This record gives sequence, structure tokens and C-alpha cells, in this order.
Amino acid sequence: MRFGYFLTAVLAVVFVLACLPPASAAEPIGGNQGWYAVHCNVDSAQVYFDGTYKGDIVGGVLTVAVYSTGTPYKTYTVSKTGYTTYTAPVVGVPGIGETINLYATLNLVAPTTAAVIGGNQGWYVVHCNVNGATVMFDNTVEGVITQGTLTVPVYTTGTPFQTYTVSMNGYIPYTSTITNFPGNGQSVDLYATLNPAPTTPVTPAPTKSPVPVILVFAGLGIACLACMRKGRL
Repeated sequence: MRFGYFLTAVLAVVFVLACLPPASAAEPIGGNQGWYAVHCNVDSAQVYFDGTYKGDIVGGVLTVAVYSTGTPYKTYTVSKTGYTTYTAPVVGVPGIGETINLYATLNLVAPTTAAVIGGNQGWYVVHCNVNGATVMFDNTVEGVITQGTLTVPVYTTGTPFQTYTVSMNGYIPYTSTITNFPGNGQSVDLYATLNPAPTTPVTPAPTKSPVPVILVFAGLGIACLACMRKGRL
């Protein structure tokens, strides 16, 4: 009898459990996963998402897991010493079980070499309308204009000149900024036009007008008359 009651109770519990809705599985923190596959031409390059390190490229790719319900990334960066750094926006957010491909191409950085003293040579050709005018580059005299020009050699690896000045007595000096720089074996033309300096007219000193001759003789006559008159007295 007791067994019958027990069996009835067990069946009732099983029936109630069967009628309950299935419990949903707890969703993992951050939601379900998707992936970014970052492809790069340089192995061992480092991958960052929004500045956070995610791993290194191995075999041309790095797979980065993300939660579809998490905060979306905005940018990804791939870098390696000796190569240019690649940064680009993250386009799209992978859904559950999906993969989005991202690509980065790194280029070798050209090695910098110290400039050789002397370096390669180019030229400035200064044109001027006045022969014999003096040419200065940054206040350093480089020569004089001959037959309308002066050629000034410069080293392409040297410190670039900033200004040039052409001057000659009796003319207004000409100064201008140098904006073009010759490459190896190249020439850059510079032009200067000198205009005569204005001359200040010399004002002659005033001269005293000479005493008229007639006044001299008149004075002598008066003096003679005075003497004769005095003699008579």
C-alpha cells in the first residue's frame, strides 16, 4: 500500500516537471562570439584593437574573438619595427559565429643614411640686368653678375639657402626668398631686376651778387669831389 502511494507521488513529480517550460541556458557574460581575422603580409607583426594588444600575426593571420553584444571596436593597428605602421577603421561587427576579414599591408621603412659632406651638386643661376652687381646668398657673397648671369653651385645635402640679394652702387638692392631647391645635376633660375637709386639734386650755395661797376665809379667820384672841396676850404 505504501509502495502504491510512493509510486503515485513519483509519477506526479515527473508529470509536473514535464509540464514546466525548458529552462533557458544562462547567456555568457558579454554575449555570444564572433571573430575578426586580421590578415597581414608580415609575420610576428603586432595587432592592436583600439590601442589594446591582441596578439601577433602568425602564418599571415591573427584571429581575434569578440562578443557580438560587446562594445564595437573602432580601429585596428598592425605594426612591426622596421616597417610602416598600418591603421584603419574596423568595418562591421561580426554576428554570432561569423568572421569578418580585416587586411593590413606593411612596407619596409627605407633606411636613413647620414648625408655625405659635399654631397651631390646642383646650381642656382642668378639672372640680373646689371653686370658687375654683387650676389649674396644668406648674406654670403657668392660672386658678381657677368654677361647677365652668375652660376652658384650648391650641395643638395647641404643646408638650404633662404634668401638671395643682388646689389650695386647707384641701384636699389634686390632681395627675395628662395623657394625652389636644385636636385642632383639640376639648375634653378633666380631673377633680380635692379632699378637706379633716386638721386638727390644738389642745391647750389647762394652767391653774393657783385657790386655794380657804376656804383664803384660813382663812389670814387663823390670821394674826389669831397676831397677837392675840402682842399678849397
